[in-house]
Amino acid sequence: MKLSTLLFTLSVSSAALLSSHTVNANEQLAASICDYVGADDKSRIRKKLKESRVKLRNIYAGISCGGNNLIRHAIVSGADGVGEYIVKQLPKSDLAAGGDVAWADANGHSGSAVIAALKDRAGL
Repeated sequence: MKLSTLLFTLSVSSAALLSSHTVNANEQLAASICDYVGADDKSRIRKKLKESRVKLRNIYAGISCGGNNLIRHAIVSGADGVGEYIVKQLPKSDLAAGGDVAWADANGHSGSAVIAALKDRAGL
């Protein structure tokens, strides 16, 4: 009976360690992507996503850069190249439902090239 309790405790401890490692890796990935968006470095974002074996559309909703999603962060940072890349990677339905056009209008960014690309792709 003691052996099974010990094995159970070890397996729970191992799972906790592995899950905390994953959270740190995810936080590091998000921080790197935010940095690359701010620097308008499309090639480094693509490389980081490829190294991490993830697609932008799968992690987009979970990344926040200073309280903004990636599209808004690109607009605020003046990162038109990366912003247009992000728009191309996301499903049209997500773009239409994101509220980024209304946010840009309210915050004086309606003339951004990213917003133009978003409107074109989403059909807004």
